[in-house]
Amino acid sequence: MPKTAATPPQAADPSRWKALVFIALAQLMVVLDATIVNIALPSAQTDLGISDGNRQWVITAYALAFGGLLLFGGRIADKWGRKNAFIVGLTGFALASALGGAANGEAMMLGARALQGAFGALLAPAALSLLAVMFTDAKERAKAFGIYGAIAGGGGAVGLILGGFLTEYLNWRWTFFVNIPFAIIAAVGAWLVIREPAGSRNRAPLDIPGVVLSTLGLVSLVYGFTRAESAGWSDGVTVSMFVVAGVLLLGFVLTESRVKSPLLPLRVLLERNRGGVYLSLGLAVIAMFGLFLFLTYYLQVVKGFSPVKTGFAFLPMIAGMITGSTQIGARLMTRVPPRLLMGPGFLTAATGMLLLTQLEVGSSYPALILPAQLLLGLGMGTAFMPAMSLATHGVNPADAGVASAMVNTSQQVGGAIGTALLNTIAASATTAYLTDHAAEAAGGGAAARLVQAQAMVEGYSTAIWWAVGILLTSATIALTLINTGRPGAGGPVASGSGSGSGVGKDAEVKVPVIAH
Repeated sequence: MPKTAATPPQAADPSRWKALVFIALAQLMVVLDATIVNIALPSAQTDLGISDGNRQWVITAYALAFGGLLLFGGRIADKWGRKNAFIVGLTGFALASALGGAANGEAMMLGARALQGAFGALLAPAALSLLAVMFTDAKERAKAFGIYGAIAGGGGAVGLILGGFLTEYLNWRWTFFVNIPFAIIAAVGAWLVIREPAGSRNRAPLDIPGVVLSTLGLVSLVYGFTRAESAGWSDGVTVSMFVVAGVLLLGFVLTESRVKSPLLPLRVLLERNRGGVYLSLGLAVIAMFGLFLFLTYYLQVVKGFSPVKTGFAFLPMIAGMITGSTQIGARLMTRVPPRLLMGPGFLTAATGMLLLTQLEVGSSYPALILPAQLLLGLGMGTAFMPAMSLATHGVNPADAGVASAMVNTSQQVGGAIGTALLNTIAASATTAYLTDHAAEAAGGGAAARLVQAQAMVEGYSTAIWWAVGILLTSATIALTLINTGRPGAGGPVASGSGSGSGVGKDAEVKVPVIAH
């Protein structure tokens, strides 16, 4: 099929760098919320009288709404306009946060968390797709995505610090109220400075069957992994959720291949490089989410760190991520192919993770945990930045929102899998250790406490070995599946180019992209 001539690129928006500030602020708010509430949960549970059995729903309600509605949110952003979706998402997220902070009982808290997730599912893809359509110059795009990648990677650790401060020195309710000034500043700034490029909306009718199948399928999948963590992998409801998710998502793929205006055009998903990004990034997030969980418990329970001190203990990882994204990834992205940043980045992170397999009860923070975190941060920051950019670079402007939503979906599902899978592995190893050392713990006292601590650390190190293997798999996928050249090395290609996915008529609108 002859190639369609690319339309001349539009003049760069003079306010794009100001817009980046407000987009980055909104992204930081969403990423912070994923971890900041974890620190506050014990205090909130006590104040609101939430039972131990229901406390997981404070996290799960957000995860289900966010993960289930991401693709829908991405297409709404394409249809309404990303600026409109961005501002509506920010406003709704702020109102839901106010509701959560003012919660007077379990039902109000869970409802607020579900609303936060729903508006987050509109906000997150709108933010990433705004970057995709506003920054088309290769060097500028590298800088913009370097900043975005650092926030996406390090924001969770920042949430641990902020959550510790707010919970320890103010009140758990401030972990919700803190979102409100973030949202107001970002929304006002976006209204004033963001100018979305003309002709980039997708005004096709909404694919209602696709919305229903994808939302229910993703909700079932995320809930299956969340339930597996508490009820076990062989639990009847857990297995049923996975079966239902498989049927619904298969039905979604079949529907998308046949309808005229699909929610998720398969050309977005099946293009080799974007598919490689979604897969490798999702796997890497599995490893990272598990690590956040284990290190938090290790530092607080085994080493006796306070919430604030635990948060500060994650600073080397944040510093590494910022350095990897803005100093390594952004500087090299226009000089080398993405796979030569992503592959070595994941391998560097795997090396840091490998160090943490040596954890013991008396391990030194400066000698072991600090260098491991630096390597993890450097590696993930270097890999995240080109991954975020490549996931949306080359896509048709009309598909930018849903392509961005797929990045968030891979991260959200990866996070759910990581928490459930690695926590289950750790719990099994801890139980096995306690069984083998039951005689040592039989006398009680200090000996029993030491065995308990050793059992916990044994569980963490066993799960971290799995995380090393997952990161090595991410590196392998990035090095073998992603084959695009460096940005600006050649001419434009369509969003389905090279995938055999059947580029449709809307592929005639193009932006400058990474060449194959």
